[in-house]
Amino acid sequence: MNRNNKLLWYEEPALDWNEALPIGNGRLGGMVFGQVDKERLQLNEESVWYGGPRNRNNPDARSNLSKVRKLLSKGKIKEAEELASLAFTGIPESQRHYEPLGDLIIYFDHKGKEYSKYKRELDLKKGLVQVRYTCDDVVYNREIFASYPNQVIAIRLTASKGRSISFHMYYDRGHTRNLDNMEAVNSDSLIMRGKTGGEEGISFRSAVKAIAENGEVTTIGNRLIVKEADVVTLLLTAATSYRFEQPETQCLETIVHAAEMTYDDLLKTHLKDYQTLFNRVDLELGYERDKCGLPTNRRLELVMNGEEDSDLMSTYFHFGRYLLIACSRPNSLPATLQGIWNASMLPPWDSKYTININTEMNYWPAEVCNLSECHQPLFEHIERMREPGRKTADVMYGCRGFTAHHNTDIWGDTAPQDIFIPATIWPLGAAWLCLHLWEHFEYTGDLEFLRKSYETMKEAALFLVDYLVETPNGELVTALSVSPENTYILPNGNKGSLCEGPSMDSQIVFALFTNCINASKILDLDNSFQEKLERLRERLPKPKIGKHGQIQEWYLDYDEAEPGHRHISHLFALHPGKQILPRKTPDLAKAAKITLEKRLKHGGGHTGWSRAWIINMWARLEEAELAYQNLLELLKSSTLPNLFDNHPPFQIDGNFGGTAGIAEMLIQSHANEIHLLPSLPLAWKDGSVKGLKARGAFEINMKWKNYQLNHLAISSLIGGECTLRLNHAEHLVQKYSGQLKKQGDNLYLINTKQGETYTFNIE
Repeated sequence: MNRNNKLLWYEEPALDWNEALPIGNGRLGGMVFGQVDKERLQLNEESVWYGGPRNRNNPDARSNLSKVRKLLSKGKIKEAEELASLAFTGIPESQRHYEPLGDLIIYFDHKGKEYSKYKRELDLKKGLVQVRYTCDDVVYNREIFASYPNQVIAIRLTASKGRSISFHMYYDRGHTRNLDNMEAVNSDSLIMRGKTGGEEGISFRSAVKAIAENGEVTTIGNRLIVKEADVVTLLLTAATSYRFEQPETQCLETIVHAAEMTYDDLLKTHLKDYQTLFNRVDLELGYERDKCGLPTNRRLELVMNGEEDSDLMSTYFHFGRYLLIACSRPNSLPATLQGIWNASMLPPWDSKYTININTEMNYWPAEVCNLSECHQPLFEHIERMREPGRKTADVMYGCRGFTAHHNTDIWGDTAPQDIFIPATIWPLGAAWLCLHLWEHFEYTGDLEFLRKSYETMKEAALFLVDYLVETPNGELVTALSVSPENTYILPNGNKGSLCEGPSMDSQIVFALFTNCINASKILDLDNSFQEKLERLRERLPKPKIGKHGQIQEWYLDYDEAEPGHRHISHLFALHPGKQILPRKTPDLAKAAKITLEKRLKHGGGHTGWSRAWIINMWARLEEAELAYQNLLELLKSSTLPNLFDNHPPFQIDGNFGGTAGIAEMLIQSHANEIHLLPSLPLAWKDGSVKGLKARGAFEINMKWKNYQLNHLAISSLIGGECTLRLNHAEHLVQKYSGQLKKQGDNLYLINTKQGETYTFNIE
């Protein structure tokens, strides 16, 4: 019986893309279908985007800013929105979009024979897809992985009987309509050439080489043919003009270097690299004896029918970590709305970076799940956005610093996206992204990183210093913004989205100013700017409780047009922010609970990423059962057979938000303390986790039995005080009362030294 919670497996080939299995190395991605007669490997390369960079800033925005603000202040919402839709949208309105690289199609010479004993699996421990089946008494096996060190996708084809492997293969891209050329470059290799649209379109190349043991390898036209081989290794790579002056030369050189290694060495190198990241963390949430022998899709179906499966939740958590490693590595682009996996020439929402929550959510698990390296592509992209963002800040708003709206693309475009008032005119995108820079410092204590990132954070704050306006009562708000992507109802029944001072804006500004202030103090620099931010921060609106007992979404206590809206932006202060804390701000925490209950009562959480955010919010409120029930609902209503998140359609932020939510239920460190098992549900009576990170650069291993901690190990990476909240650890605290210095109810202090591990254990 299989008890491996790091394995996705199926008893049949994928019928469509939502059943295929993903592989990736940050730059190259593939979806493996596992069909017996015709294998399809749907391919992506991170930088295959349509067209080139553009200046889309609306030159008439700045001259109309005061006019729109005046209309808003007078309550003339309709007129304000009409003018803003002309003056504050991008020209043209849309950014560039991401495209697939193409498909590798392999036709196997099984001649329509029946097959049996089929199994298709994704081994999360190895980052490896396998397909096995028996045909005509021959056992066939395929192994497929994406190597980060060697920058290739490797496909290994074996059979239990010699001379049994015969196939022909070729590239495709929309039935070749979107290809410039596909041809053989020699007797064992093919190359695909193309260019995305527009004069400044990106040129792309992909090459594949077949290495056969025995048998014959030839090419005819643009097909590569293998006949009667014992074993075949296919090596595939891709490159574009976005990164390389000569992408074709780059492809061929990469293949040559990879081909100099044996398959076993390629696999060994891949495993060493991949497992260095993946093996840092482990999680066990329960053993489902009656389910562990079932394929993944069957287990998911049982959850959809009302059963519980904590072991499948562990698999879901590990799958999320796998996806982040597979689509976001150093020197790659950050994860898009679909990670790196996209099969459509014009994908949903352009498969780019939506930065009014979705891109940020992609990286919620990065630090806590001990994958700081996978956070790096986002930091690099923020730097890419700075120069365009300065132009947007100046041209459109007459402000210093840099800004961005609710989307960006491969070139760091910061101008508004779409003509959709509830989302388009929201210049807080850069500010939210810059919070990730501080978060990385909090988890790592990397002073050099903070020193390097400070100017970026400061520039985002500087824009807001200039953009804030004073209300009649002396508070400072963002005037000309929205609460993404909701609509309010005025007392006269009219509806609007454009507004002054939406609650989320004030909460993001508070967080960014606070981070800049703290960074300035730690680095001992820029004291005058620090003091200015401190004065401005005092004048920001605090989270308010509205007439329904809820956290207000807008500066004025409007009702929302969609009470079950997918965005819950006004609870940013709860998560990922830090202003609403159950013990320090109990009234706000109660209001946050009412807000969530109201959203859910009216159908909220109907998209995967929204449900994932709700899990994190309930976890922050320490409502363990509500967090758990929403995690069940995420699996039940928003998860595809291959465990991809279903917005619908597929959108990867739900996977990453769900993974982060599980971690948030087990460990929290946002309130200047490390709270262990803050939202432990009844279903997770016994369990263990190792390798999770906490702010302050601590690494945590723990086990619990019958809801009580019986093992705790804390590794201190930089030293310093470690404050622990232990409300599931009565026996542990009693045994180690001398070492755990009591600070308050369930609160204990350990003075740690760099590099030391502190272990507390009850046998």
